Amino acid sequence: MIRMVSFHPCTWAAVCASTVLVAWCLFVAPCVRAADAPAGAAIASAHPLATEAGYAILRNGGNAFDAAVAVAAALAVVEPYSSGLGGGGLWLLHDIRGNRQVMLDARETAPSKATLSQYIAADGKPIAGATLRGGTAAGIPGMPAGLALLAGKYGRLPLAQSLAPAIALARDGFKVDGRFAAVAMLRERFLADGVNTARIFFMDNHAPAEGQVLRQPELALTLEAISAYGRDGFYLGRIAGALVAAANASGGAWTTADLENYQVKEREPVRFTYRGATITSAALPSAGGITLAQVFNILDKFQLKDARSPEQAHLVIEALRRGFQDRALYLGDSDFVEVPVARLTDAKYASSRASGIDPTHATMSSTLPAPQAVKDESGNTTHYSIIDSAGNRVGATLSINTLFGSGIIAGDTGVLLNNEMDDFSLLPEIPNAYRLRGGSANGIAPNKRPLSSMTPTFVEDDKGVLVIGAPGGSRIISMVLLGILDYMNQSEVNLRNIVAAPRYHHQYWPDRVEIEPDGFSNEWRKVLESKGHTVQIGNRRWGNMQTVFKSRRGGELQAASDPRGLGIAGY
Repeated sequence: MIRMVSFHPCTWAAVCASTVLVAWCLFVAPCVRAADAPAGAAIASAHPLATEAGYAILRNGGNAFDAAVAVAAALAVVEPYSSGLGGGGLWLLHDIRGNRQVMLDARETAPSKATLSQYIAADGKPIAGATLRGGTAAGIPGMPAGLALLAGKYGRLPLAQSLAPAIALARDGFKVDGRFAAVAMLRERFLADGVNTARIFFMDNHAPAEGQVLRQPELALTLEAISAYGRDGFYLGRIAGALVAAANASGGAWTTADLENYQVKEREPVRFTYRGATITSAALPSAGGITLAQVFNILDKFQLKDARSPEQAHLVIEALRRGFQDRALYLGDSDFVEVPVARLTDAKYASSRASGIDPTHATMSSTLPAPQAVKDESGNTTHYSIIDSAGNRVGATLSINTLFGSGIIAGDTGVLLNNEMDDFSLLPEIPNAYRLRGGSANGIAPNKRPLSSMTPTFVEDDKGVLVIGAPGGSRIISMVLLGILDYMNQSEVNLRNIVAAPRYHHQYWPDRVEIEPDGFSNEWRKVLESKGHTVQIGNRRWGNMQTVFKSRRGGELQAASDPRGLGIAGY
């Protein structure tokens, strides 16, 4: 029997089972060498308290998969605007036992009673807000089932032990950080108008200020139910009933059977090679791995040396344009539609796509013909990366979709529901919140999983093993792509440079190159504009990349957390 003992969320002197968990606070830099970190282990996550939770579990005898449970659950408490029990995610795993790699698909599913008529009016126009707020916006959550499977099948420790840090953070509270305060202020009106959101997140009738202590005792009780009963503590009984009632009271069409029948899928990842490196990435329903494979296969037809130079950035942009076009045309939940994965990731197909790239001039997306070789049958997230001393590794990207999801906290459960239904394609001409268009392959259907851009990825080459990923909606794919290209271009690996480097993005439609502010010179922009690209400077930097690396030569570790966020990486 596991005895839960209250512990302070920062100093953490706690007893879980019979072992003392001593954690530390790492708030001063995005990358540190932690004296108390287990030898040979590295964690990078989007929040210091989540990184702490993972290390506490490793020191208590857990492996990377136990730590992954602890990090995900802690993020659900301290970053509720990005992920949580009411959302879903993808875990890319390397299990040293048998040298096996697998992707756990805990993506949300459409309710069994979902129909297009809930989102498209009789006049053929989308119903305002139907995919973004309220019960119609929420898919059936996958996160709790993912945590239970991850712990039960791959971890060493009981699920209750790995959830203990998150339970304490929810019950005892944590100090609101600057990012949380800024996001809550940005969405203050949304939270004020939501269901139970102001009751949970507001202090003195306003969004919380930095430094105030936020407690979520109802969420702590839900985590304790999962701790005691596993997935059944969430998907059956009182909590399941409260989830259904809350979604349906706000216009949804959930049933208790939707929750009871939810299943995590174990899927074969996408694997390909580029310049001697083996790259393993997310499979459908993520578009990430397939799109990465296409783009890298196209770039392999060119002598790409520096994706940061404007001349070669043009080639990367043109490859992204074609990869995202295929994403829109062909990709969806492969349990429901036939997706020609082998063909899309084939080198010969990449040659046909590369042949249309003019090194001197941009291709207008409106003139890019739909490829004939394939038969048509399609921001706010978090990521963490872990390597343990045995060589197990995890890359996980989790989401509730847009900031604070659907704006519904279900009854007294503390669970904030997602708005992942917006990731389906309503009609080809109607983009989602990330301005992505899609086709019938990603159309709404009962129990179907919406297409995602989440792209947890492993890179293995002569230098070592890199685990990389980021949040950021459709920009995730281009961020991971640039991160890998930067890694490939380094003779000596420097993760800090990789996560801090400026970013550019193209996604076929809208037909423009988006760049981070202050990241690229006027001369860089002029070169791309001279080739016919429309360059748009974003109003803020994007992404929150988390990476870890283990050297093949001497086993040295690196970990880095994106300076755009407030995360912490330790090794």
